Amino acid sequence: MDEKTRTELEAAAFRTLQDHLMNKRTDVQNIDLMNLAGFCRNCLSRWYQEAANERGIEMTKAEAREAFYGMPYDTWKEKYQTEADVGKQAEFKVAFAENVGKE
Repeated sequence: MDEKTRTELEAAAFRTLQDHLMNKRTDVQNIDLMNLAGFCRNCLSRWYQEAANERGIEMTKAEAREAFYGMPYDTWKEKYQTEADVGKQAEFKVAFAENVGKE
């Protein structure tokens, strides 16, 4: 497989993942994703921002989140985010430290 085709397939898979998380499974909370998989929607938007920045494209955290979420992050949280219980918050601290780093 040539490089162009590989890149196109990877981009298509990413868009499918994004659509799945943003439109089909809005019920799945970021904290659950992070606790179970070690990444969440915010990680995906951060990776998007980092890829842009590596290519000389200036992009803020807020801009990357809006690009990934399809709306301002605060709007997403208002529409879909629920309060996490103490147990999930404790798990998140561990998952975040292991997968993202110290806050």
